[in-house]
Amino acid sequence: MSGATRLRSMNVGDSETRLVLGPAGNKTGSLGSRKPASKLPKKKAENMVDEVSSAKEKKPQQQVLLSSVVTSSPQSYTASVSSVLRRHEQLLQSNLSLNASCSSDASTDSFYSRASAGRLTRSYSLGSRRKPNVSKPRSVASDGVSESPPNCSQSKKRCAWVTPNTEQCYATFHDEEWGVPVHDDKKLFELLVLSSILAELAWPAILSKRHIFREVFADFDPVAVSKLNEKKIMAPGSIASSLLSELKLRATIENACLISKVIDEFGSFDKYIWSFVNQKPIVSRFRYARQVPVKTPKAEGISKDLVRRGLRGVGPTVVYSFMQVAGLTNDHLISCFRFQDCVVAAEKEEENGIMDNNAKQKESDNAMESNLSIAIDDLNFSE
Repeated sequence: MSGATRLRSMNVGDSETRLVLGPAGNKTGSLGSRKPASKLPKKKAENMVDEVSSAKEKKPQQQVLLSSVVTSSPQSYTASVSSVLRRHEQLLQSNLSLNASCSSDASTDSFYSRASAGRLTRSYSLGSRRKPNVSKPRSVASDGVSESPPNCSQSKKRCAWVTPNTEQCYATFHDEEWGVPVHDDKKLFELLVLSSILAELAWPAILSKRHIFREVFADFDPVAVSKLNEKKIMAPGSIASSLLSELKLRATIENACLISKVIDEFGSFDKYIWSFVNQKPIVSRFRYARQVPVKTPKAEGISKDLVRRGLRGVGPTVVYSFMQVAGLTNDHLISCFRFQDCVVAAEKEEENGIMDNNAKQKESDNAMESNLSIAIDDLNFSE
């Protein structure tokens, strides 16, 4: 058998022909030129059975479809072929409808397609569109102010160098002492010595051992420190030698001797040191921590005068740190709650100073009046 089976459709006119997949493979022909299947001789049907068996080996997918075709009689063969034709027509109709729906979907999707990077990208339905990213609020640390350290009020804002991880002794030092104007000679000498120790230790370490420093240096009384025995203090195993180096201990004792001379010259160390800022603190009004310098021209001037007088370990950086802690300059950031407190404290100190000066002036005036009255009385008595 050289050609594929050609059968007439049951649902179309006589003039219409369809392509039918025959038992031998993909060979097709017109249905109109094919004789009715019922008039096939028996010998020809047997040959067709042989071809079907060979086609089963080549195409397993046709086995189920063609198994119904092969029968023992021509009548059953014709009935099976008609059922196969109806099934084939149903498949064709379903394929046509599927192609039509796909073409309509493609036209709809092409309406929503857009060009991106040289290619068309299909836009998805609204339900599958990506949801807009909602950014979660982040905690942003301000540049100039840090949150309160532990065990402190959360409503207070501090300078940026006081962080939640800051040791409590340093946070307390910032809240109570740093930037407050100091006028006591012992306290001023103590802060000058502690500022010079910053070359070897940090503020938290210094403050944690502050009580030991006070014991070793006799509460930082310049006169008492100047009389200390260097050999005894710097002896191996002593408390002072475990705290500081020998060079720093010797410099502290020598500086105490020179501060005593300054006190004798100016009446007090307070008058001497505050004379550099005209007895009034410098208010910096910094907004950010990066604006705070490590030294200033004023600190360089004070350092030069101290070095000229023979003091050691009092460079511009050390002097400026001393000015900050002693309140000669108010370097609290303007957003820190201590900034205004130090300004108010400085104003009170200025008012108290003015009142003291007025009181002293009044006392001197009274003394002059009393002296004049005494002199007049003496003159009258002599006459």
